[in-house]
Amino acid sequence: MIDGKKVLAVITARGGSKGVKRKNIKKLCGKPLITWTFSSAKKSMLIDRIIISSDDSEIIQIAKEFGIDVPFIRPKELSNDMAASIDVVLHAIESCKGFDILV
Repeated sequence: MIDGKKVLAVITARGGSKGVKRKNIKKLCGKPLITWTFSSAKKSMLIDRIIISSDDSEIIQIAKEFGIDVPFIRPKELSNDMAASIDVVLHAIESCKGFDILV
């Protein structure tokens, strides 16, 4: 919490990256790249809930193993190259009500 306000952290990670294929699950120093983001978020004393927005079953499984909430699977229309990041975040906010601050 920050000044009595609940904080939601949304980590976005789709499976269909074009530049570096499967980048979120590629190993960096022995761990999937996405877990470095998970670790950083978990270290925060201000975040009340951490979720992931993903369409990829392997990324979702890694998130679950790391203790990250997976309240939904990102819809296909928000998982393509043309999907705007703001729409992905707005979907997450709609799905996880009751928070005052988003990071």
